[in-house]
Amino acid sequence: MLLVVIMAAVLWGIGAALGTPRRLRWGMIAGLWAAVVLTHLVLPLGHPIRMATGESPAFWLMLGGTVAIVLLYRAGLRRLRTRSAQAREAQPVRKPLFSGTELERYARHIVLREIGGPGQKALKEARVLVIGAGGLGSPALLYLAAAGVGTIGVIDDDLVDNSNLQRQVIHRDKDIGLPKVHSAMAAMLAQNPNIVVRPYQRRLTPEIAADLFADYDLILDGTDNFDTRYLANASAAAQGKPLISGALSQWEGQLSVFDPANGAPCYQCIFPNAPAPGLAPSCAEAGVLGPLPGVVGAMMAAEAIKLIIGAGHALRGEMLIYDALYGESRKIGLNRRKDCPICGEQGENDDQHIAG
Repeated sequence: MLLVVIMAAVLWGIGAALGTPRRLRWGMIAGLWAAVVLTHLVLPLGHPIRMATGESPAFWLMLGGTVAIVLLYRAGLRRLRTRSAQAREAQPVRKPLFSGTELERYARHIVLREIGGPGQKALKEARVLVIGAGGLGSPALLYLAAAGVGTIGVIDDDLVDNSNLQRQVIHRDKDIGLPKVHSAMAAMLAQNPNIVVRPYQRRLTPEIAADLFADYDLILDGTDNFDTRYLANASAAAQGKPLISGALSQWEGQLSVFDPANGAPCYQCIFPNAPAPGLAPSCAEAGVLGPLPGVVGAMMAAEAIKLIIGAGHALRGEMLIYDALYGESRKIGLNRRKDCPICGEQGENDDQHIAG
């Protein structure tokens, strides 16, 4: 046995001196082991070579088996490590929801108990459509963008006019003549490049309302005509989506959340019919205080944020009226009408009949 050990040491030393790779040297020793085992199996008992190498092959077979088990274990372990490393490399790296810049930007939101991280995440994942990029839409769009609402759609077919700039603060003098939706998009992205803005330069019509509303979670109505208001109300109610509606007249503004899906009345419950021509003059005819749309539009954005994060008490079933001339505000309660063609019993029956 000692003879075999000496021979293995000599082989290893000669290989090292000649610079033979380690794997080849181990191969030479394995060949020596195989020769010893073969000798024990071929030569008869008592032969001098067998006596010099341990007499019985049992020891060498056990030694070879042990070495083989160790080598197989190491090979298997190495293979598992390789596969694990490849799996880690193949696994896509998850991009954090918020960048460091965004976390710093929204820090005042995140420290609010009612918003926090989950609320800010809900804002980033929210999709809000604003109808109109005028007096009410301007502040609402800016504050929704600043708040980090992830996807904001804006639909308006109008162009920026010099007379708009007294109150429509999202537009600038250099924007005169541009489509309002493009001017608004540029201002929103300049304020917050981390959001997605979808501009629709067209009027809201019955042909597109349903498909357009389906892409958003809630709707803000900042229009100045009754046809669009009634259309927006009917489309939002049909899809069970909240409609935040604001209106202005001279020194007074009002807003409410129309949400029949949650028990609140819809717009047509409160205003069953459009007023006769001349009874509700436009801003161009009656005038409007410049900062008033800013106040009401900012309130609309606040209601949208509350609805998205589920905080506080939204203006469902209530209308907030703000009088800028006397610095007063008041709330009035609103009730659903059973005979409302949009959300009343007849309207619901019609919807069920259509669905059936």
